Amino acid sequence: MTSAFTAHRDHLRLSVRLTPNASRDMIEGMETSANGEVFLKARVTAVPEAGKANKALIALIAKWARLPKSSISFVSGETARKKILRIDGDPEDLMVRLDALLKR
Repeated sequence: MTSAFTAHRDHLRLSVRLTPNASRDMIEGMETSANGEVFLKARVTAVPEAGKANKALIALIAKWARLPKSSISFVSGETARKKILRIDGDPEDLMVRLDALLKR
């Protein structure tokens, strides 16, 4: 995988590495793991119990990308550090928007 984003017909999938219990909520940018996997690094202050960190991640991504929280859901990784999110919408528009945000 060369990007944290993968386009599908009606949505975009985003690979995320989440760090809970952080000092503040933030998107840290892209990172490539030793095996070549690319993901978006995110930190949230919420604790990883009862879905609190996952809810905080969706709120953070929604605010950062200016998207409704209802357009973001989990594909996999709800109990893992590495997650795959589904973002509903036009995949090309979403990729352009997210790429622009990451280059700021």
